[in-house]
Amino acid sequence: MNLKYGSTTFPLDLPPERIAGVIEASVPTPQASPEEIIATALDGCQAAISCFNRGDKIVIVTSDITRHTGSEVYLPLLVNRLNLQGIPDQDIEILIALGIHRSQSAHEHEKILGALSGRIRVRDHDCDNSAELVSIGRTSNGTDVRINRRAVEADRLILTGVIGFHYFAGFGGGRKSVLPGIASRQACMASHFAVLNPGQGSGKNQLAVTGNLDNNPVHQAMNEACALADPDFILNTVLAPDKRIIAAFAGHWQKAHEAGCRYYREHFSYPVQHKADVVFVSCGGFPKDINLIQAHKSMEYAAQALKDGGVMVLLAECRDGFGNATFFNWFRHKRLDQFEAALREQYEINGQTAYSTMQKAQRFRIILVSEFPGQQVEEMGMLPAKTLDAALHMAKRLLPEDWKALVMPEGGSVLPV
Repeated sequence: MNLKYGSTTFPLDLPPERIAGVIEASVPTPQASPEEIIATALDGCQAAISCFNRGDKIVIVTSDITRHTGSEVYLPLLVNRLNLQGIPDQDIEILIALGIHRSQSAHEHEKILGALSGRIRVRDHDCDNSAELVSIGRTSNGTDVRINRRAVEADRLILTGVIGFHYFAGFGGGRKSVLPGIASRQACMASHFAVLNPGQGSGKNQLAVTGNLDNNPVHQAMNEACALADPDFILNTVLAPDKRIIAAFAGHWQKAHEAGCRYYREHFSYPVQHKADVVFVSCGGFPKDINLIQAHKSMEYAAQALKDGGVMVLLAECRDGFGNATFFNWFRHKRLDQFEAALREQYEINGQTAYSTMQKAQRFRIILVSEFPGQQVEEMGMLPAKTLDAALHMAKRLLPEDWKALVMPEGGSVLPV
C-alpha cells in the first residue's frame, strides 16, 4: 500500500494480520462527467441567473490554493452562463477568499481560474486592508462583520467552493466563503473564538466539532454573517479523494450548502468498531499537506480512530511550512491550561489550531513525517521522522506486542465515527 506525501508516495509495508482495517470514504461513481455535474447544478439555479441584467457588476468568490475545489472546471462554466445572460467578461471579477491566508502567486491564480486565466480579473482578499473593508452589520454575539468592499458594492454576489469536514465549524463550504473567506481579521478571530466555552478554563465547546452543524456556535456566527452579505446563490462541489468532482450543489446559500453537507456526511464517514493502537494517516498529498495548519485536519480525524496513549504516524510534507508566521510561536506554552489562558487573552485562529495540535500531542504519541527540522517537531510535542520506514521503526518501539493498525490513505477526506 502506498501513502501520499506531497507530490510523491511512501510504501507502507505491514503484515496483513497487523492491519485491522483501511479507513476510506464510500465514494459513489458519478454517472456524468465533471462538466455535466456542474451544468446540472447550474440548471437548478437558472432562475436566479435569469434575474441578472446586462450592466450588472458580478463578483464570484472562490477558494485559495490550499483547497482544491475543481474551480478550473466550474468557473469557466459559470462565467459562460453569465455571458449567455448578457454579462460580458469585463463586468465579472473573481475574488479569492483568503481569509487570513497568504496571498496567491500568479501561477496559483492560473491554476484556480483554469481556462479563464488572463481573461477574467482576479484579486486576492486582504483581511488587513481597512480601506477595502465595509461593515455590513453585526451578528447576535456582537461581531462587526466587515467584508471585502468589492463583494458589497457588486450588483450580484456568487459564492463558490468545496464542501468537506471542518474540525470545529462542522463543514467547510457555503457560508465560509464570506466569514472567514472575505472578512476582516477581527471578524475572523471573533467568529472562531466561539469555539471556546465562556469562562476561563472551560475548554472547547463540545458542539463545535467535525461534522456537526446543530447548535454549533462557530457555524451560527458564519451563517449570520453570510445572511448579512446576502449572496445571490452558491455553487459548491464535492470531490473524491483523487480530486474528481463527484457532486455539486447550487442554489440558496444555506439550503444548498446543508444539502451538500448531508451528502458529504453520508459518503465520507466511516464506522469504526474498535479504536486502534496505531493509525497510519496520510493527508492525501499536496495540497492537503501544503502546511501544518491544513494537515491538522487529518490529525484531528485520525484521532477519532486511535486509543488514548496510542501512536499516530502522520505523513504531511508541509512544503509551505506552518501556514502562518505566528503558528509556531504558540508552542512556547507547554501546559494546556496556560495555553488556553493565553488563547483567551489574545485569540488567534492559528493559536486555536496550535492548541488543538498540542492537545493531541499530549493525548497520543504522534510521529510526524515532514520537511520540518526535528527540533521544531519536538518543540510541538511530536516525534520527527523523515520517511515512513523510519516512522514505522519508531512506532514499533512504542507499541504493545499485539498491536493492531488502522490505515487512512486519505486522512483529510474521511471521518472515523
